[in-house]
Amino acid sequence: MSTITLSKSDAAGVRTDAVVIGVVKVGGGVALPAGTESLNAAYGGKLVEVLSGLGATGKAGEVTKVPGPKPGKSANLIAVGLGEAPDGALKTEDLRTAAGTGVRAAKTTQSVAFALPTPDADCIRAIAEGALLGRYSFTAYKSAEGSTEVPGALTVLTDLSRSKEARTAVERAEVTADAVHQVRDWVNTPPSDLNPADFAAQALKLGKEYGVKVEVMDEKALAKGGYGGILGVGQGSNNPPRLIRISYTPKKPVTHLAFVGKGITFDSGGLSLKTASGMISMKADMAGAAAVIGATVAIARLGLPVQVTTYAAMAENMPSGSAARPSDVLTMYGGKTVEVLNTDAEGRLVLGDALVRASEDQPDLIVDVATLTGACVVALGTKVAGAFANTHTARDRVVDAAIAAGESMWPLPIPAEMLDKLRSHSKVADLANITGEPWGGALAAAAFLGDFVAEGIDWVHLDVAGPAFNEGGATGYTPAGGTGYAVRTLVELAASAS
Repeated sequence: MSTITLSKSDAAGVRTDAVVIGVVKVGGGVALPAGTESLNAAYGGKLVEVLSGLGATGKAGEVTKVPGPKPGKSANLIAVGLGEAPDGALKTEDLRTAAGTGVRAAKTTQSVAFALPTPDADCIRAIAEGALLGRYSFTAYKSAEGSTEVPGALTVLTDLSRSKEARTAVERAEVTADAVHQVRDWVNTPPSDLNPADFAAQALKLGKEYGVKVEVMDEKALAKGGYGGILGVGQGSNNPPRLIRISYTPKKPVTHLAFVGKGITFDSGGLSLKTASGMISMKADMAGAAAVIGATVAIARLGLPVQVTTYAAMAENMPSGSAARPSDVLTMYGGKTVEVLNTDAEGRLVLGDALVRASEDQPDLIVDVATLTGACVVALGTKVAGAFANTHTARDRVVDAAIAAGESMWPLPIPAEMLDKLRSHSKVADLANITGEPWGGALAAAAFLGDFVAEGIDWVHLDVAGPAFNEGGATGYTPAGGTGYAVRTLVELAASAS
């Protein structure tokens, strides 16, 4: 990952390959925000005219490249549209996106300085995060020729460079971005190289590196413990399932959070087989487990005074002679029985086991993260996660953390009749894993999960099927492929609790 530093250097004289500035849309023209005064002077006070002459409109995400004021001797400018700021204030997400857009517009090997507005530490952190996240690339499977580029240094130009708050902001940005990069790497890795056992081994390695306790239950331990959901989903694969438990316990924690992640390392749909095109991105069906592991390690590295217990339920959902059949009944951890009427509704089965186990730790709040339903993508699109909960207070707490972190999320309900439909749809078990109806799939899945959370424990379910994997082109600080969605929300949730 690129390095990032703070500097009080003048934007017009800083030694770097490129300087990223912002351009604000004002009426029919553009204006320059704070931090660009010296650069404007270097262009004889005519930088706005230069940008306008090159077609800059200030539209959010627009990039205009300008030669330096002294060709061959000064850094080139990368002007990024910030959109309109009617009240004169820019949101931190605007700055995060602008930094990501600017660094992507520069060559990978270039050093880049950011002369964006930094009125406070939160803005500095947003710029640092955007720059680091925007420079991500996944090259593990590229030829040697394509993976030899060395990332250039990144610098945030700010008058606050020597303040403790600014240094703390950059440290958090670095740790969080490192976790997001790790999650993106996991999600982008082909499923042949990241089965449940491989995933567990990597979690153990991270635990040793950062002093976090990691425990792994293999298929024998899962059978002995009665984890019928995880075992049932994984029984059709030659790669047996795993349940990972990660615990971070600081001195005098202010609260206890439990994270639960869906870790289907590849989802074929099982015997209820997906279409060929529907399988292509299913290496990303473990994005929830990756996110909760990455966030937990980041929280530990930052030393936040919050106890975190994390469960990552991992299995590979494959069709074979040993696979679970539609109409099979699984006995879940804790004793509840589920009739499997669709083997492609498997994520809720592994999560059900993990939610019961997480409830036994009696945390103050459980948050599960899962690429759970296509129905949520139909409802909210590919960039917004659905937030479901058993209390409005818990849901709002997580949604507020997402907003602060810059991750799009929208509250959705869990109608009581959904659980009734799941119960009545099976004639032989406590629950069916689907309602049998073509509508409300995301709500039914949330209702199913909620039935495995112990009474009295606040719980929030995040359906991240849309934003966890970007099947389009890179935008802002978001690359194609794995996005690392939910890591920043969970870190912010822990930070806000402290």
